[in-house]
Amino acid sequence: MSSFVVVHPDFDGVWPWAADHFCELWRAEGEVAFARLDHGDARRLGEIARDESQVDADGIRRLACFGVSAGESCLAALPALEEATFQGAYHGTLSADDRQRLEAKGVRLYDQLSEGFWGQSVAEYGLALTLCGLRRIPQLHRRIVESQEPWDYDPPDGRGRASARGHQFGDDASFTHGTLAGKRVRVVGAGNIGSRYAGFASALGAEVSAWDPYAPESAFHRAGSRREHHLRRLVSDAEIFAPMLPLTDSTRNIVTASHLEALPTGCLVVLVTRALICDVGTLRRRVLADELSLAADVWDVEPLSLQDPLLGRHNVVHTPHNAGRTADANRAWAESLASQFRPSQGVV
Repeated sequence: MSSFVVVHPDFDGVWPWAADHFCELWRAEGEVAFARLDHGDARRLGEIARDESQVDADGIRRLACFGVSAGESCLAALPALEEATFQGAYHGTLSADDRQRLEAKGVRLYDQLSEGFWGQSVAEYGLALTLCGLRRIPQLHRRIVESQEPWDYDPPDGRGRASARGHQFGDDASFTHGTLAGKRVRVVGAGNIGSRYAGFASALGAEVSAWDPYAPESAFHRAGSRREHHLRRLVSDAEIFAPMLPLTDSTRNIVTASHLEALPTGCLVVLVTRALICDVGTLRRRVLADELSLAADVWDVEPLSLQDPLLGRHNVVHTPHNAGRTADANRAWAESLASQFRPSQGVV
């Protein structure tokens, strides 16, 4: 045995499929010892390596430590260690001093290189929310459980009118509706999520522009989007507006009240990364005034109060901040990390 994976249940609580998949990837290359702690087990890495009967601490060359405490004495108990990762739920857990000690001994240490592993899940979810916002799918789903009224497509007074209710028309013409094809989609961000979402929208026939002053030109070409250099121009003609940036000190409120006021009446706003990259007060006011429609997975305050006026509105599609954490994203997390380790002997 030369490989050891150890995981704490607190890590499983955030990435419930990641550790097992990581172990499967290593087992495809050879023998792996695996230890999952019980809730309340506070043992440190060195104790676990000593106590687990299947673990030969002197023979561990590769180590994946997920959420388990490790210190200088623990690391000293692994004399053969060559490669390792020490990961918590959101970042590495090894102290700077311990990292320096291991690197001085020639141990290679690996951390996650990016957040790209959940980009596909969030971008697909954003596309789904967009389609739901355009066609009012959640509202219609809920209403046909309660009433047969949605099945009645007859126009008012039985008299057909231009641009009014007609057969099999369930959209709300007060807001951006119908197909994604042909719509002016405007995206803030051309990173892991924004570029994928832009690519999906472009593939379905939308006319896509994106703003991101830090992204390379290639990001826009791959996504099939036109690069817009000015955020003010991006919002001025949007039929669908999708701000898709991570929340940092530099992106907080980057979509200002002025930008949101400039969105055309009827625009559909799609939120799947972080709400606070926008001036949420202005967004709320315009949605509640029926000036904009909203399809959102993220909110300024979570969980939303059951008394929040956005809940259940005819122009709002809402979900509880679960766009990114699919089992597929968990597996991608594990694959991104495992790929940095050197292949075991015998693996081509």
